Formats: sequence, C-alpha cells, structure tokens
Amino acid sequence: MTAMDADGLTGPETLQGSEKLFFRNVHPLIRIGTASDRYKGWLGQIYAEELYKDRITSRVKRVGKCGFREEVLPVDSVREYFQHFKTLEIDYTFYAALLENGAPTACHNTLSQYAAHLGPEDSVFVKAPQMFSAQKLKRGKDYVPNENYLASEPFTRQFYQPAVELLGANLKGIIFEQEYQRQSERVSAEELAAGLDAFFGAIPSGVGRHVELRTESYCCQAVRDVLEKHGAGQVFSHWTWLPGLKAQFARAGNRFLTSGGEAVVRLMTPIGVRYEDAYARAFPFDRIVEEMMQPAMVEQTARLMREAVESNVRINIILNNRAAGNAPLLAQRIIREFVRQSSGDTK
Repeated sequence: MTAMDADGLTGPETLQGSEKLFFRNVHPLIRIGTASDRYKGWLGQIYAEELYKDRITSRVKRVGKCGFREEVLPVDSVREYFQHFKTLEIDYTFYAALLENGAPTACHNTLSQYAAHLGPEDSVFVKAPQMFSAQKLKRGKDYVPNENYLASEPFTRQFYQPAVELLGANLKGIIFEQEYQRQSERVSAEELAAGLDAFFGAIPSGVGRHVELRTESYCCQAVRDVLEKHGAGQVFSHWTWLPGLKAQFARAGNRFLTSGGEAVVRLMTPIGVRYEDAYARAFPFDRIVEEMMQPAMVEQTARLMREAVESNVRINIILNNRAAGNAPLLAQRIIREFVRQSSGDTK
C-alpha cells in the first residue's frame, strides 16, 4: 500500500490512508500507535459503533480534584485497533506488577486478554510499573521514597518474566518512566546514572528497554553513556516540563539512542500544561481541541520521523489523547506534515 519516492520516503498513498485513519503503512521504519486504546470517544473513527454498543462499560477516574466517567470498550476491540495502527503502548501496567506474592494480578489478567487477540505483526510496548521505575511514590497527599526503586530481582520476577511469557514476540519494548524531580530534591545525574547502570546490568536483556527522563538535567552525557552501554534507548517526550522535541534531539547530539535499533517518541501533554489540566480539556477524547494543539509538536515529530528514516532507525510514535484531545486525529495531522516535509514543501 505504501508508495515510495526516489529518496525512500512515502508518497500519496500514505496520505490517502491517513485521511481514513489507517496508519499501518506509513513507512517500513515508522510505527504509529497510541498510549492506551479502548476509548468510546474513538467510535466512528477507529471503532465501528455497532460492534460495541451493548458492551461498553464505565468507570469513574479521579484526576486531581475532579472525577470523570470514562466509558471503555472491551479488550477484544484491540483487533480493530490494529487494523489502523501498527503499535500500542499498554500503559496501565504502570500502576501494578503482573505478579504479587506469586499470584497473577488484575493487570496480568487483562494483559492475558490482550495477548489472546494480537496478530503476529502487532507490536506492543508496555510501561514498567512505577513501583520499580519511580524514585518516589504518592502515599496519601505526600510522596515517599520507593523501597523497590530499580530493584532488579523483583522487577524481573514480578514483571519482566510474566510479560515476556504473555506477549512473546509481540513485545517490542518496555518503557521506564522516570518522574520529574524538583531541583531541591533530585539526586545528581551521576547518582542516577550509577543506579541505572546497576539495574540494567542485572535484568535480562532480551527485550528492548527505553528510558523516559522527565527531568531535563538528567538528559545528559553521563546518563546517555549508561543507556548506551546497556543497549537502552532514550525516549524523546513531548511533556509538560520538558523542552520541545527539537531541543531534546539537539541535546542528544542530533542522534537517536536506540534499543535494538528502535527509537521511541511519546507525545503526552502540551508543553507548559499540567496533566490534570490537559486531561480535563481533552476529555472525552473524541475531537481535536484546537487550543491544545501546539504546531511545533506536529512539525518536530514529523521531522524526527524523517531523521529516523534517513538514519535507518525504526521509530515508534506513541500518541496520547492528552496531547491535543484525540490521538487518531493527531496522528492524521502528523502524517500530513510528514508527507508535506517529504515532498520538499517547506512552506
């Protein structure tokens, strides 16, 4: 389906597919996907309404001081999701391990359901539980030190091994999100690097590992050296308190730090907008919210896609509804920009 021009970049058929919200054939080196998937707001875009009208469930999600009633599709909707996208980030694993005291958790059971509906070409990234990746955890109104932070043996036993057993070849990578650290509380970059060095040296290396650094001062050579030593990638993230993607890429020496030849870019929130505000403005995730849209995010994401293609790096673009209101329609705009740049149109 994908047409290539002489430079190996995509042609008109890519744009035609994206206009119908099909993104599987953008380019052999590009995977487009979303952070989570089963949103009712995507009915009529990604999902056929008649397939799920009697199977939608609801839950109340508290975000900040507000409660939002989310309506979600059944897990088997992932089969339809993968007709449109080539990769999926399963992010609910951030909140719990897959095994607890040797027994499967609710997260394990849901991931097992996902695994049952994946095709051989479907690509999945999972987020490592915060109980292993976060320096501090929220307990009530306070944040307390995390005793399991970078604990290699529990991570391997409670998360890595069961994830590999469940997902097999569909599992393309694990994302380790490092939460933002206030300047008054953060450890030095060298101390962070030493902790990551010990951790990645002790866990299995069979699955790609990608670290998202949400503290700008940690996006430095000392940390990148450790990631490169262990074949771990650095995630470029469009997020509240980070500089833009172009600046992050420049700080990394204008190159991708990959894991197994794979790079990850995550579009999470508009720059300068807190999680709670982005969620409230984007909900119920059924449309682009124009006042959230930051044109530089689209332009710079498309440019990173071109950089990856030219560098023969597979790039995974993960889109969150909170970045602009609706992930599928944001993907469409990114592909339009990618095709425009690839055609040589710089206007």
